[in-house]
Amino acid sequence: MPSTEIKNYWEKFCQSNHLDTATNYSAWAYGNSTEMANDLADLTVRGIKTATTSAAELYEFGEPKPYVGEYNIILNGDQKPVCITRTTVVETIPYDLVSAEHAYHEGEGDRSLGYWRKVHEPFFKQEYAQMGQNFHEKIPCICEVFEVVYSGAD
Repeated sequence: MPSTEIKNYWEKFCQSNHLDTATNYSAWAYGNSTEMANDLADLTVRGIKTATTSAAELYEFGEPKPYVGEYNIILNGDQKPVCITRTTVVETIPYDLVSAEHAYHEGEGDRSLGYWRKVHEPFFKQEYAQMGQNFHEKIPCICEVFEVVYSGAD
């Protein structure tokens, strides 16, 4: 259940964009640490991070898969809303075929594919291990592209 702060943030966005507050949205933070969540949320708010990647198979454990048109409230490491994004592209691609362009749009590090692999492989290995599965280079990845549609300062 979303916090009151998240609900209020969503309601303010809906009011300013003439949307029904019953419109579906997800609220989540990036990564698996407070520091990572803060860093990636900041990149998103600044418009540097306009894409993300997740392991498709891990959605089998209950979380709904992303879809085009989806609204996401991006939370920082303290679980506070920092912006709302809207998903514009969703593709499922094997890990080893994720493009340099997608890595660039993820906005992390030097924005290279090499950097993307350097940080995503250990992350995915940990995620898969927690689910009792093994990472390999052909895992299906969900590559999303999004745009910031609200930063609360609007």
